[in-house]
Amino acid sequence: MNNDTIYRTLRSLANGRIGTVFLLGFSSGLPLALTGGTLQAWMTVEGVDLGTIGIFTLVGLPYTIKFLWSPFLDRFVPPFLGRRRGWILVFQLALMLLIAAMSTYSPRFSPWIIAGLAVMIAFSSSSQDVVIDAYRTDILRKPERGLGAGVYVTGYRIAMLVSGALALIFSEFLGWRLTYLLMAGLMTVGILATFIGPEPEEKVIPPATLSEAIGGPLKEFFSRPGAWALLVLIVLYKIGDAFAGSLTTAFLIRGAEFSVGEVGAINKGMGLGATILGALFGGVIMARLGMYRSLLYFGILQAISNLSFMVLALAGKSYPLMIFAVAFENLAGGMGTASFVGFLMALCNHRYTATQFALLSALASLGRVFVGPPSGFLAGFAGWPIFFFITFLAALPGLGLLMYKKSLVQELDLDKENVAGSS
Repeated sequence: MNNDTIYRTLRSLANGRIGTVFLLGFSSGLPLALTGGTLQAWMTVEGVDLGTIGIFTLVGLPYTIKFLWSPFLDRFVPPFLGRRRGWILVFQLALMLLIAAMSTYSPRFSPWIIAGLAVMIAFSSSSQDVVIDAYRTDILRKPERGLGAGVYVTGYRIAMLVSGALALIFSEFLGWRLTYLLMAGLMTVGILATFIGPEPEEKVIPPATLSEAIGGPLKEFFSRPGAWALLVLIVLYKIGDAFAGSLTTAFLIRGAEFSVGEVGAINKGMGLGATILGALFGGVIMARLGMYRSLLYFGILQAISNLSFMVLALAGKSYPLMIFAVAFENLAGGMGTASFVGFLMALCNHRYTATQFALLSALASLGRVFVGPPSGFLAGFAGWPIFFFITFLAALPGLGLLMYKKSLVQELDLDKENVAGSS
């Protein structure tokens, strides 16, 4: 990387677009744990029975079906702050009020009121994600996509740490109600970013009707050459990484026989740092490598990182090998995520960004959904070394398809009217 590239990268870091994306990443990641792990901890401490706690896992359903109402967010424009920032502000204010309201009830005495609030938080949070994804795609220039994805992931992960691990620590000193009030107050970070964030440079006419907002994104996408190949690539690209990641913690504890504390400190603690570093580093060098080479090189690293766990499985308990495997896997995964999110952004038409990004990201998650259930049976039948070797092989079809469709992916770097224009 030459000095001119480094200078332009640092200048991008300082501009309003990148800074806004970082703060909105924090706003996007903050509510997730408050209806997930943190809420489960609160319910457990309050003595709620396990059956009720299990039912509460369903409150996260809006995150998986958010594409159903994304056309509404593409079609309608609030009377303030524009089509993207206006909706972001609406959902941020809703989240602040709902999280604060949750702090006034007890999971033990008012479990179903808490459940209702949790569902509304999940709906508002997933809707905020839809619009922030669209806004990020609309405001970032082509060379900034990778870096923008990296800083967004960084902000998101930091927020999850705050509303997850730090919230649990705060609860011991402040109590649960004050902790949730504090989390509600932290939504002001995103609200400030929404007010100061720039409007997209390209003026886009929203869909004229709700019918167009629903059917237009699919019609526009499938009118492109190689549309089906791109969809298959989206499913396959991260599947090897997801396959290995589905059982990494179980392997480190049961297979390699590390303690839970060691796994927490190294796999979760150091792994988080490596993921953030990988996302930022991958975003920086993606501007120089371009879309195709970034996806290819980072995808190869993701695949090879799975083999490091195979080596650990063959060698047995080894702290140096564990540290290397965890750091390598998370670093490569962070780089791959930065390039992959940049890839999804490049595929979106600015007129339908909310719906197209929501649909494409939902499609990308299919791999993680389907590889999870059989992974345990496969590891139990074949053993850990063979399991991780198979996860390496699972990454190869995506890389093969990427190389086969090289010209199709390279065209995205040309940024011809953001894939299909905004007419």
